[in-house]
Amino acid sequence: VLICGRLVSGWIIRMAVFFVERNFLLRKKVLYFVYGVRRAVRNVLWLGVALVAWHLLFDKDDAKEEERERERHTLVLPYVTKVLCCLLVATVIRLVKTLLLKVLASSFHVSTFFDRIQDALFNQYVIETLSGPPLVDESRMLAEVERLQSAGAAIPTELQAAAMPSKPAAPVPKSARLTAAASRRGVSKPHNFDDGGINIDQLHRLSQKNVSAWSMKRLMKIVRYGALTTMDEQIKHATCQEDELATQIHSEYEAKVAAKRIFHNVAKPGSKHIYLSDLMRFMRQEEATKAMDLFEGAQEHNRVSKRSLKNWVVNAFRERKALALTLNDTKTAVNKLHQMANVVVALIVFALWLLILGIATTRFFVFLSSQLLVAVFMFGNTLKTIFEAIVFLFVMHPFDVGDRCEVEEFQVVVEEMNIMTTIFLRYDNLKVYYPNSKLATLPIMNYYRSPDMGDAVDFSVHVATPVEKLALMKERLMHYLDNKKEHWYPGSMVVLRDIDDTNRLRISIWCRHTINFQDMGMRFERRELILHEMMKILRDLDIEYRMLPLDINVRNAPPIHSARMPSTWTSHF
Repeated sequence: VLICGRLVSGWIIRMAVFFVERNFLLRKKVLYFVYGVRRAVRNVLWLGVALVAWHLLFDKDDAKEEERERERHTLVLPYVTKVLCCLLVATVIRLVKTLLLKVLASSFHVSTFFDRIQDALFNQYVIETLSGPPLVDESRMLAEVERLQSAGAAIPTELQAAAMPSKPAAPVPKSARLTAAASRRGVSKPHNFDDGGINIDQLHRLSQKNVSAWSMKRLMKIVRYGALTTMDEQIKHATCQEDELATQIHSEYEAKVAAKRIFHNVAKPGSKHIYLSDLMRFMRQEEATKAMDLFEGAQEHNRVSKRSLKNWVVNAFRERKALALTLNDTKTAVNKLHQMANVVVALIVFALWLLILGIATTRFFVFLSSQLLVAVFMFGNTLKTIFEAIVFLFVMHPFDVGDRCEVEEFQVVVEEMNIMTTIFLRYDNLKVYYPNSKLATLPIMNYYRSPDMGDAVDFSVHVATPVEKLALMKERLMHYLDNKKEHWYPGSMVVLRDIDDTNRLRISIWCRHTINFQDMGMRFERRELILHEMMKILRDLDIEYRMLPLDINVRNAPPIHSARMPSTWTSHF
């Protein structure tokens, strides 16, 4: 039993997993936990079988057997039974610990990262699809030829051979499944997952309520180990040919190059914009409509400029990189949490073993509790700090890697997250280390998680400025803001706020960006456009600021009759 019990229990667990897979194939949450705890269940089953076999073989209730054992002075058998009980208790506690951590990690990942992962994978699908060939044109051409043939039209042999060849060539693969590609340059070994990827239709159907832990684990692996890949890269791997145009996006420069290629691939020849009809040649209408909403200014003008496409691809790369770093740091934190839980479980198991083996007595536990009080007095503050850091990281979780935050009136970007500390980057790339226990007591302003934010521009004009000019200035500023719908929401305001020093009219422009301030450079670029337009309007209307006139009385100063000189001066006479 001791030798073959593990093998037999392994067979039983495999059979149980097989039947669970057949009965719960669509319930991937059940499969996730079955695969997660199958080893612990196998060990429990093995030790349970071993304990039962030992009890049936040696622990007899027959009085003669007991008398013979006493005669042989054998005291080993009861201790072997107790040791088996100790091992069984340890495996059961380990099983409970593994199951609890699996449940907590799964719920944390779903509630925190699902929306970001779904958006990142849809961005990857859009980039891969738009960089590939427009296969929809071929299907439309075939449908048109078949319609003409059914109508009785005579089609030339050359056109028929070109449209419907007898042996059609293998079509260029169109990425409808999102998989994890190699994330390091020069590495062509993709990570092999059980399902090989996820279909884009399945991705659209998922939500926080119906996503299973198994699917969430697949999505996280795709984001962690994959990279933004254009269709050129997939053509290269499919045809096993070296193509200089094949690219895998690893930097912002490569993202800009990929955006340029996508624009020339999607836009019509000579066109400066991409329209919805252009996107529909690569994807379905609902996907094309959803993709149009991703680009800046596409909703207002129903078109996508080259600049908007470039900014979107660069932002998609930044988001994907930040999300991958966040998932890596979270996995590291979860592994450290597993190690801490292992230490606690080891202490609990040790105490239970002492009770089961009969080594520990009441006096021993009294002594142990006194020593424990001393340890708590010495390390209580450290344990409290660790507990507060875990709560801050997994319960509060106010930011992720890459988020722009404001901590103690300093704007910083999250660089790395650990259980005990968080590393920030200041505006000059200075690394700032903060203990998580201290961050839990500070107000943290997160720009990334904020909705589209408002902004204000203040300036002053002279109090003697005519009311007509002020009204015309306000009208032109409002007209400019309303025409920039890709930058500002409707409802901007230009208000006269106050009079300063009886000679200045303080005027404010209140407007709301179509972005938050995660990209602070974009914010100030838009403010710069407002300032340029404001200066132009003020020059055109001849509005300027003048200081108050000052009365200066100049009089003859009395002559200085003193002959004293500073001691540090040297007189040369």
